[in-house]
Amino acid sequence: MDFRLTEERQMLQDSLRRFLAETVTPETIALTTETDTGIDPDLWAQLTEIGLPGAMFTEDQGGFGGHGFDLMVVFEELGRAGLPVPLVETVLAGALGAEAEGLIGGQIVAVAHGEPTARYDLNRVETRAERVAEGWRITGTKAVVHHAPAAEALILSARTSGAVDAEEGISLFLVQPDDVTLRDYPLQGGARAAEVTIDTILPESALIGEAGTAFDALQIAHARATAALCAEALGMMETIKTLTVDYLRQRRQFGQPIGKFQALQHRMADVLIEIEQARSAVINLCGNLEGPDRDLHVSAAKNLIGRTARLVVEEAIQMHGGIGMTMEYALGHFAKRLTMVDHRFGDTDYHLERFIRLAS
Repeated sequence: MDFRLTEERQMLQDSLRRFLAETVTPETIALTTETDTGIDPDLWAQLTEIGLPGAMFTEDQGGFGGHGFDLMVVFEELGRAGLPVPLVETVLAGALGAEAEGLIGGQIVAVAHGEPTARYDLNRVETRAERVAEGWRITGTKAVVHHAPAAEALILSARTSGAVDAEEGISLFLVQPDDVTLRDYPLQGGARAAEVTIDTILPESALIGEAGTAFDALQIAHARATAALCAEALGMMETIKTLTVDYLRQRRQFGQPIGKFQALQHRMADVLIEIEQARSAVINLCGNLEGPDRDLHVSAAKNLIGRTARLVVEEAIQMHGGIGMTMEYALGHFAKRLTMVDHRFGDTDYHLERFIRLAS
């Protein structure tokens, strides 16, 4: 099998890597995180202008990508730069029925699905939506809604109930920021999220698709978003590897670079092998996003990425010594951001159990 990128994907990778290398630093990310929205609107506008959101959608949807390897190319480069932008939210919202044209144009739509007691279970939704004369009365709380402070709209899931049996199930609603209450906070590794509380009546037009039928769309959306997150983690591992190798070459002890010490060479070799295994897992996942065993590959990749991320972070900090713990050094930002990957869309334990269940 030929794993080389197509000419179009190679051009996208090269141009994106150059752009991010020239514009993004850990210092600018830290400053942006402290703003009200947690993103740099000028940078997001520039990324939109070069067509980054369009790579998340197929040509039929108005984009120029939309497949697993398009996600991998884009998110690996974002990971290399350690840049938190609401592109995972674009992937989620696009798969959940948000208007593709608006998302391609840079519209930020946050997805409010996870709840305080859900523990990664997509089907556990306690937010309620009940039919009333004016439309739908929705009450509930959503947890850790990424990029909610910057969102122009939110897609919110709720358990619907009504006179028609088909409405029993999970439904999706397009909600405006004024319809919810946000309690926002900074995230480890950059950007901001919020706890979202809703208690309002929405018109019938706020319903996305048919009532009670959103679970399949949620599964597809989270599979695609997990693939994107795994690719982003891979990019962060590559940057951490580069930082560590450079440090081992430059730091001198007993008159020679510490990279010449055999014990550190063995540890670095283990890191390189694990990163290559992680790359294979991401390639495998992105190649099977539209296949019948999609969920099995999602859990296999997310479990491996979580375990590898922990190893890479721990080994890099230990080989750096004290400087690896400081936030002034780039490793600190990447270590925090990579560590948090395991806590979104299911951690290693969750996906190990899910893999066993799906494989049996």
